[in-house]
Amino acid sequence: MSDTASASGTQPRRRKLFDMLELDTRFLGMIGAFVLLCIVFNIFTDGRFLTARNIFNLTIQTVSVAIMATGMVFVIVTRHIDLSVGAVLAVSSAVMAVTQTVFLPHYLGLGLEHPLIAPLTMLVGLGVGTIIGAFNGWLIGYQGIPAFIVTLGGFLVWRNAGWYMTSGQTIAPLDSTFLLFGGAEGTLGTTASWIIGLLAAVAAIYGIWNARRSKVAHDFPVKPVWAEVAIGAIAVGAILGFIATLNAYLIPSGKLRRIFEARGEVVPEGYSQGHGLPISVLILIVVAVVMTVVARKTRLGKYIFATGGNPDAAELSGINTRFLTVKVFALMGFLAGLSAIVAQARLQAHSNDIGTLDELRVIAAAVIGGTALSGGIGTIYGAILGALIMQSLQSGMGMVGVDTPFQNIVVGGVLVLAVWIDIQYRKRTGG
Repeated sequence: MSDTASASGTQPRRRKLFDMLELDTRFLGMIGAFVLLCIVFNIFTDGRFLTARNIFNLTIQTVSVAIMATGMVFVIVTRHIDLSVGAVLAVSSAVMAVTQTVFLPHYLGLGLEHPLIAPLTMLVGLGVGTIIGAFNGWLIGYQGIPAFIVTLGGFLVWRNAGWYMTSGQTIAPLDSTFLLFGGAEGTLGTTASWIIGLLAAVAAIYGIWNARRSKVAHDFPVKPVWAEVAIGAIAVGAILGFIATLNAYLIPSGKLRRIFEARGEVVPEGYSQGHGLPISVLILIVVAVVMTVVARKTRLGKYIFATGGNPDAAELSGINTRFLTVKVFALMGFLAGLSAIVAQARLQAHSNDIGTLDELRVIAAAVIGGTALSGGIGTIYGAILGALIMQSLQSGMGMVGVDTPFQNIVVGGVLVLAVWIDIQYRKRTGG
């Protein structure tokens, strides 16, 4: 009996400590799973998985799916689904490829490397994605067609529309300024990366301090000071450690020689230079911050989560849920267009298979990241971590030598397992 009492007393104390520290046990579990995944793959690849080079490649490969996953959080939170994001990415990529290689040169006389090629191309790609997304939202919100059917149709329509635009051909080369947004060619360099890292670290510390000050001002319970300091130290360490790792990946000597030759210079003997933070990763960081602010601090974000929690109550309270659906899908389309820029620039060409199966990867990233398929619950940072876990899993299996079909089997199994774990977690926590 004493053992039972002791065990029952330990559990409430542990729960009370978790509540006091405001720890998201599910997110901590995801981080633990990610760390374990990295350690296991690092062992099986003889230390190659956690090298600076592989971490750099892993980050730029994750970006396009992670960007779309942030938008998919809003879509799923409002109790919808979007099966067309990969196809929207593909058609946006096709339009951009045709724009910079055919339309602008032939009709406006702007050849590749003209300063206006990259910005005009990106505006066209973002516009196409946004318009398609808004059209999907109109069909769902105002015409009452289920999102599953609308986006399943879009999955078939838009990818094949992109195929007809390019006549099924791979289009290259592309504008060199445009290629900077893919990450492989465009990085900030070591100095600028350290500046960005330090600014991010200061922002993290300020965010923790400001949140604590706001809670104190409203007489809300706050974490112990030691806990705030520990969280701040972990955040700063993670940010600066990430920047240090990217800076440690040196530019190959041949590429470095070409860079200096383009400037009419010669590489000094013994000189080396790190890649630094990829521009595409910086774009993802900006998207994550903006989407988090939208979710937590704006009326749109509050309406999205209120509608997902109880659509009928949201409509009765005066929220225009139909127009909200258009906004959410237009945002999803915009992010698909942005991902098309990143993906096409990383591949340095438009190809017919660009974005293939991204629909499943994006949905899997959001769900693994804690977005409930029943609606009303989801986080931006969780979706990004989910995308990173998905890419790490595929990349690690590829390095170990696992066949692609078996990789897809494992990813499918992980998705089902993640949903089951989420269901069990919410049953136990009453979420």
